[in-house]
Amino acid sequence: MTTTTTPTASLAPAPTSALSLSRTTATAARVLRQLRHDPRTIAMLILIPCVMLFLLRYVFDGSPRTFDSIGASLLGIFPLITMFLVTSIATLRERTSGTLERLLAMPLGKGDLIAGYALAFGTFAIIQSALATGLALWFLGLDVIGSPWLLLLVALLDALLGTALGLFVSAFAASEFQAVQFMPAVIFPQLLLCGLFTPRDNMHPVLEGISNVLPMSYAVDGMNEVLKHTDMTATFVRDALIVAGCALLVLCLGAATLRRRTA
Repeated sequence: MTTTTTPTASLAPAPTSALSLSRTTATAARVLRQLRHDPRTIAMLILIPCVMLFLLRYVFDGSPRTFDSIGASLLGIFPLITMFLVTSIATLRERTSGTLERLLAMPLGKGDLIAGYALAFGTFAIIQSALATGLALWFLGLDVIGSPWLLLLVALLDALLGTALGLFVSAFAASEFQAVQFMPAVIFPQLLLCGLFTPRDNMHPVLEGISNVLPMSYAVDGMNEVLKHTDMTATFVRDALIVAGCALLVLCLGAATLRRRTA
């Protein structure tokens, strides 16, 4: 009598390559349900950029023109930083707790998972950017020549870029402390070279060349275009597309480097 054995590999879920809208939205809904029970994270996501802008306005209380010159740039930088921190830590926590491994054992592709996280945190990015932009323009008196909607668009793209960077670097961190340690490597150089402190063409040629490939530089340039021009300019469109393209590229890299568990 012969016994036939069924290969166990056939019981494993088939790998999924193409993105699925249903799997992506289900992942986003799960992340949003988890965040709903974490009021401290929600407060950090939504309120911290507003608090920082409020403090900045009154730090320069005696020089309102200084706030006008740098407030718009920081309106995009603050959301990027907070979204980077929260996203990287939240994603790492899912991997170290084993949640990510269980999810990837299901018929759920890495692209679905990354897109779901981006959609969930992108929802908070919209709320965060809208609140910060409204506070800066209508309460703190930020003086801009261009449309507030263009300002909001760049702030939202910056927040989405921060989300993408956070998802990407979480794959290389073994603990939440290490995730925070990536901030000096990923965020601080961009902050110093983006043109916030001095025009980029005044920098050393080597540093100017580096700044030309950093996405935060184009976020600051886009904000400055809104400050100086009443209409949407070709330079603004270029800057916005570069920031959006960088966010999409980093999301793709995040899907490619996503690991089930931390070593």
